Amino acid sequence: MNFEQSPISIIIFLTTFAISLYGFYRDPRIIHKFILHPYSTIRNNRWHTMVTSGFIHGDLMHLLFNMMTFYFFAFALESIVGWLSFIIIYFGSMVIADIPSILKNKDNPEYYALGASGGISGILFAFILFRPDISMYLMFIPIPIPSPIFGIFYLVWCWYVARNAKDNIGHDAHLWGALSGIILTIILYGEQGIINHFINNLF
Repeated sequence: MNFEQSPISIIIFLTTFAISLYGFYRDPRIIHKFILHPYSTIRNNRWHTMVTSGFIHGDLMHLLFNMMTFYFFAFALESIVGWLSFIIIYFGSMVIADIPSILKNKDNPEYYALGASGGISGILFAFILFRPDISMYLMFIPIPIPSPIFGIFYLVWCWYVARNAKDNIGHDAHLWGALSGIILTIILYGEQGIINHFINNLF
C-alpha cells in the first residue's frame, strides 16, 4: 500500500475494517445505525445508510472476503484514475447498486442490507476497463482467466443467482455495482476514450 498513490483507498480500507470489527466485538448497535433498511430509508429519510451500510458487514468472513477483493483492485485503480475519480466510482457504484434493492423492498420491513459489495464490484469492473490485458483467478480455482472473460462470467452469474438464489447474499448489489462501475468510468473518461483504450489493450 502506497499512501501517496492510493490515499483514499487506504483510508476506506482501514475505516471499513475498524467500523466492522467495532460492530462485531464492541457495540452491535452501530450495525443497526448504519444498515440499509429500505422500509425506513423511504419513510424516515435514512438515505445516508446507502453509504454507511458499506462500512459494516454481516460477519468476519463477509468482511474478509470483501476487503481482500478491495485490496487487490482498489489501490491499483486509484493509482490509475486518481483519488477524485476513485471516490466517484466507488461510492457512486455503492449508492446506485442500492437503488434496485430499495425500490424492490420499500414495503418489506424485514429486509436489511449491508456490506461494500456494490462499491467493490464497481471498482473491479472499472479496473477491468483499464487493464483488460491481465488475468484473474476464481477462489480455489488456480487457473488464470482473462479479465474480460472473468467480467462476463461474473455478470452472467450475478444475473442468474439474483433471480434464482434463496440465500441472504445481495446478488443484485453485485450486478448493479458492476454495471455502475462500467457506466461511471465511461462517463468520467469518455465513451471513445475508455473503450478505445480497452480494445487497444485487450490483446
